[in-house]
Amino acid sequence: MYCDRRNFLKMGAQAAVSALFPMSAMASINGILIPERRLSFYNTHTDERLDVCYYSQGRYHPKALKKIDYILRDHYSGKIMSIHRDLLDLLHAISNTIGDGARFHIISGYRSSETNTMLRRKSKAVAKNSLHLQGKAADIRIPEFDTKRLNNICKRMHAGGVGYYPESDFVHVDTGDVRFW
Repeated sequence: MYCDRRNFLKMGAQAAVSALFPMSAMASINGILIPERRLSFYNTHTDERLDVCYYSQGRYHPKALKKIDYILRDHYSGKIMSIHRDLLDLLHAISNTIGDGARFHIISGYRSSETNTMLRRKSKAVAKNSLHLQGKAADIRIPEFDTKRLNNICKRMHAGGVGYYPESDFVHVDTGDVRFW
C-alpha cells in the first residue's frame, strides 16, 4: 500500500492515543488502510438478513448504521438503540480474521432494561448491568465455523469482554474491559 507522509504522520498520531482508546484508534487507523467496512448479519429470532457497507472513505454511513441498529434491536420489545461503533468495528475485525463474507448470526444485540430483567429471572448468566443495555455487546455465532474457535479468536484480540457459551453455541463479545468467562 502506498503511504504518503501525511498518512504516515496521521497513523503515528493515532497510534500515540491508542492506549487510551484502543478500539477507536484501531478504527481510525483502519480508515486509512481499509477503505470500506462491511458487515453481514442474520437475526436468528426475526429471520432478517442484512449485508451492509457501514463505513467507507473515512466516514460512517448514517443510513447503514440505522439498518444495523434495526436488525440488532431488542427482538422481545422491538426497542431500538444505536449500536456502538466500536462494537461494529470489533465485529468487522473478527470478520476479517475469519475471512471476508462471514455472516454473523445474532442471538442478542441491544436489550432493553425490561428484557434484561426478564432474562435475568431465567438465567444467572445474564448480567444486571449488561453492556447489551448500552448497545456495546452482541451474542454471536457464525454458521459452519466452530464456536470454540470463534471464542479463541475473539479472546486473542484483547478488545473487550468475551464469554463462551458452548451449551447454547454462541460467543458474547463486548467493548468493555478485557475479560473472559
